[in-house]
Amino acid sequence: MNDVKSCLLVGVGGQGAILISKIMSNGFMKAGYDVKQSEVHGMAQRGGSVSTQVRWGKKVYGPVFGKGEADIMVALEKMEAVRYAEFLNPNGVAVINDYAIKSTTIASGAEEYPQGCIEAMQKNFKTIAVPASDIAIQLGNPKCMNVVLFGAMCDSLGCPDIDWEQIVAETVPAKVKELNLKAFRAGREAAKNAK
Repeated sequence: MNDVKSCLLVGVGGQGAILISKIMSNGFMKAGYDVKQSEVHGMAQRGGSVSTQVRWGKKVYGPVFGKGEADIMVALEKMEAVRYAEFLNPNGVAVINDYAIKSTTIASGAEEYPQGCIEAMQKNFKTIAVPASDIAIQLGNPKCMNVVLFGAMCDSLGCPDIDWEQIVAETVPAKVKELNLKAFRAGREAAKNAK
C-alpha cells in the first residue's frame, strides 16, 4: 500500500503558496514523515501562475507528481483551481479561496473572467470554498490570506496528531506570529462553516 500523500498548492505570484508549503513541510518533518517539496515559479513575480507540490509519507522518492495524483489541492485564487483541476485525484479535496485576481488581459477588457469556477470544482470534487481574502482583511492584513487558507485545509491533511498551530507559530516571523495564529484559527472555523 502506498502511504505517500500529495498536496498541490496553486495561486498567483506573491500570494504566499510557498509559505503554506513551508508550514506543511515543517509539520510533517517534525512528526517524522519523509517530505519532499518542489516549486514552480514561472512568471510569479509578474502576477503569473505559481504552483508548489508537497509529498509526505514513510518514504518519498521524489517531490513531483502527475495528473490525477494530488490528494489535496489548495487554490489561493479560484481560477487557478480550475486551471490545475486535472492534477487532483477524483477522490481528492479542493480547498479554494473564493477570490478573483484579474490578469492583465482581463483587466484591459480583452478577456472576461470565467464565471462559475467554484461551482465547476464542486461538480467534480469535494470542495471547501472559503472567503480567505475577506477574512484576512477583517483581521487587518490581507497578506495573511495564505495562513487563513492553510487553516481551512488543515483538517483535510488527516494528521490530527500534529499541532499545526504550534508549527505556524514556529514558521512565521515573530512580528506577525499573533496575526497568523488568528488567521489560522479563522481558517479552521471557516472550513467548518463552508458548504
